[in-house]
Amino acid sequence: MAANGTTAPRRTASEYSELQASRLGFSLPLPEVLRNSFQVVDGPPSSAAGNPDEIAKLFPSLFGQPSAVLVPGVTSADVSNQSLKIGVVLSGGQAPGGHNVISGLFDYLQERTKGSTLYGFKGGPAGIMNCKYVELTIDFVYPYRNQGGFDMICSGRDKIETPEQFKQAEETAKKLDLDGLVVIGGDDSNTNACLLAENFRGKSMKTKVIGCPKTIDGDLKSKEVPISFGFDTACKIYAEMIGNVMIDARSTGKYYHFVRLMGRAASHITLECSLQTHPNITIIGEEVAAKKQTLKNVTDYITDVICKRAERGYNYGVILIPEGLIDFIPEVQQLIAELNEILAHDVVDEGGVWKKKLGDQSRQLFEFLPQAIQEQLLLERDPHGNVQVAKIETEKMLIEMVEAELGSRQKQGLYKNVFKGQSHFFGYEGRCGLPSNFDSNYCYALGYAAGALLQSGKTGLISSVGNLSNPVEKWTVGGTPLTSLMDVERRHGKFKPVIKKAMVELQGAPFKKFASVREEWALKNQYFSPGPLQYVGPTSNVTNHTLVLELGAQA
Repeated sequence: MAANGTTAPRRTASEYSELQASRLGFSLPLPEVLRNSFQVVDGPPSSAAGNPDEIAKLFPSLFGQPSAVLVPGVTSADVSNQSLKIGVVLSGGQAPGGHNVISGLFDYLQERTKGSTLYGFKGGPAGIMNCKYVELTIDFVYPYRNQGGFDMICSGRDKIETPEQFKQAEETAKKLDLDGLVVIGGDDSNTNACLLAENFRGKSMKTKVIGCPKTIDGDLKSKEVPISFGFDTACKIYAEMIGNVMIDARSTGKYYHFVRLMGRAASHITLECSLQTHPNITIIGEEVAAKKQTLKNVTDYITDVICKRAERGYNYGVILIPEGLIDFIPEVQQLIAELNEILAHDVVDEGGVWKKKLGDQSRQLFEFLPQAIQEQLLLERDPHGNVQVAKIETEKMLIEMVEAELGSRQKQGLYKNVFKGQSHFFGYEGRCGLPSNFDSNYCYALGYAAGALLQSGKTGLISSVGNLSNPVEKWTVGGTPLTSLMDVERRHGKFKPVIKKAMVELQGAPFKKFASVREEWALKNQYFSPGPLQYVGPTSNVTNHTLVLELGAQA
């Protein structure tokens, strides 16, 4: 039962397909260090990802604290016998494996801290502020093991940031007598977790806070946190769909499929899916930004490949585009910045008087864009006053622009074929699938580790599981200071802490691998269709290319 007396929405096994039902009882392995007695050992003091002096001022109670590593050893009796009251919250967008983080945390408390209680806060951080929760029991948790989605307790995008909201969180922690809180989320959510940890410690409250790295975008990672959960599953789901349209393209011989993929801030998903499927063209936003390419540069590159393929008799292909592409193009960034400023003060009039406030370059670019994209750029802003990039159909924009460029080349006798573009956006389809074997195991270990960190009295850390290129038994377990992942941004005249997003590194092993083969993929049809995500058989335990290449480069 929930705190307000209502029954939380729940699944039942009778609703499940055979595959879902089989996953329920699938036993998950744990790293060897978590299967036996262990001790928590501190590492060296930490710093920050950027501006350490400012981070130190913002987090005086937490800054500089060491990382934690679990090593074999005898757990002290006073710790092993204690029972705990722990809260857990899902924050932000869904990612496959979230339920296994909760399952791992629940099992740790059941197995290692007899008599403990786990509360699930409903609907994200708002559940903490409003003290809306459900007590998680064996029967409650069971139907969600190894299942996709976040509907066990549901998620939300609220933030705990005002003094009043922190006060509400404090009151909830005191009311439930919480020893700890686990925040499962992305960079914003884990920044919020760190702020909560700082607030609780600064007021000498006993509630400790541990984060867990979640986001399918793959942009929450560091050397100590090698990957965020959900990325592996989402990319495999998208790769299957990309492989399907590749076969369609080859079968019909007359369509170019433009596929936009999730990832506003970073292009990790697009790069990984490219490595899995070998499309003809892949646009990586970070490369576009580094080379200061214009929208026309991108259009010309795509058009050039289409023309070269036509010379070889191929009038079809597959093109991958990151969701946030336009955010990487400097001239478009400038246009959006000017539009944000204008729309914050003016109403867009049909006469177009507002356009006169645009700079010459931005006005020319705006007029150059297809009508549909112009309208999408003028849509209602998000709560932060920014353009809603996810609603801009970049793939359709590029189809129109390529079509126009090919039309120009046809008039010059440089292109003689008929171009037909098909647009796709693969987004939410990847967020709630059944987690892959990797994400199932990884998330379970993250949750189990979070329990161990809380029991040992740690706070302000993010659960970290490493050595992931090896079998699960050999994985390492610990915690990384959240402040060590942070930088600051200047907003409204004040420094605001943010976990620094991990972008695609152009000197990194995954991009280098892609760059070495993309020309061959462009002109030849080396399509690779990985098929559906597998749970048994030769590909069931294959890890994504990004993680394998990055860990190989570090070795």
